[in-house]
Amino acid sequence: MNLVREEDGRHGGGVGSGGEHAMEIGTDERRMHVRAYNYWVSLLNGRAYPSIEDLDPANIADFGPNSVLLDFSLGIEDPAIQFLGRSLREECGVDASIRNISEVPGRSLLSRLTDHYLQIIANRAPIGFEAEFVSQRGHNTLYRGILMPFSSDDDTIDFIYGVINWKETVDAETQARLNAEIEAARRELPRAHPAAPAWADGPSGGFDETSPATQPEASIEEAISLDEHAGIYDLLDRARESAERVADCDSRSRAALYRALGCAYAFADAADAQPECYAELLTDAGLTAQARAPMTPIVKLVFGIGYDKTRLTEFATVLAHARRHHVPVADFPDFLAMAKGGIKGIVAAERAERRPAKRPDSLEAAAQTIRARAPIAQVPIAAGDEEFVLLLARAGLNGMLDIVARVDGNAGLTEKAVRRVGSA
Repeated sequence: MNLVREEDGRHGGGVGSGGEHAMEIGTDERRMHVRAYNYWVSLLNGRAYPSIEDLDPANIADFGPNSVLLDFSLGIEDPAIQFLGRSLREECGVDASIRNISEVPGRSLLSRLTDHYLQIIANRAPIGFEAEFVSQRGHNTLYRGILMPFSSDDDTIDFIYGVINWKETVDAETQARLNAEIEAARRELPRAHPAAPAWADGPSGGFDETSPATQPEASIEEAISLDEHAGIYDLLDRARESAERVADCDSRSRAALYRALGCAYAFADAADAQPECYAELLTDAGLTAQARAPMTPIVKLVFGIGYDKTRLTEFATVLAHARRHHVPVADFPDFLAMAKGGIKGIVAAERAERRPAKRPDSLEAAAQTIRARAPIAQVPIAAGDEEFVLLLARAGLNGMLDIVARVDGNAGLTEKAVRRVGSA
């Protein structure tokens, strides 16, 4: 994948003459465009392009607010804007009524993103870019973005998902003044004295070999069985302890995460059995029960409200999928262990089951209606290979209809007529 750096001097915010050159995208996971690219790759599943059915930008807490989804299914001249993230919308000063690229304000951050969409069509691959420009508010702005192709049929690029991050810069004089103020404040702070380790009888002295820090963690089965007869508060404490181990685990091991999810699932079961106690816990935490997403408050109580929102959504989806399939608490470890694709696979399966069923094809229903109708008249015109043919007639002088043309080569117009007549 290429990352293009634009040196845009057209609005006084660039450093060059408008040329471009390719750069490596890098692997810094802290950068939003890298995380977005990795997410795109995770959706490929061996296909040339990810399926648009797998993309739900409104539920991507990490970079969804900084993103836009363009729809080319009706043509590339003026693509439709299917989704526009809140942060990007606010930065560009537009509201939710914006529908097409032609409505994007000039010199807005969104225009810097949409200017590149034809490169995706030409290269048939993700395009990264970075540049500096003067925004519509007159602020010098650095931005870095990425555009990624999606398809509805695994072959045609008919959707493009873009993610962009930005920051406003200050002039050299202001920056120098800020640096001086920060340095002055730093000098006035009291110096902290580092705490040196005090060894007792060697490096291991003073440590209890049976302390919780040195004991092996219990398996997920043991964690659940220990809580079989515990109350809701004990279960929540146990689940929080497991979640803390996940946060403190340098390797972010799958076993530690599965243990925490198992404890969270046991707590959810207790919450159903003790709704009054659960309601009290929600009130104390400032949370509200959600009929649409009942497991979201559960994972927030266990992992913490400040935990990564994307991960919380995934955890809640895993618990919801287990609940949908009536998985007993004792069988939850096997449910996780046997899931194809792990947590990601469970999340994909749950979202697929939530997705509403596709509406029946109204065209076929209309065609069936027309097939059952008796003909009004027959005219000596070759039928050709198409089942339905559109004819254009004008009113004749004798009160009859004069057929003046056969409309060929416009399947969309014929389908529209079939739907109209068949549904009448």
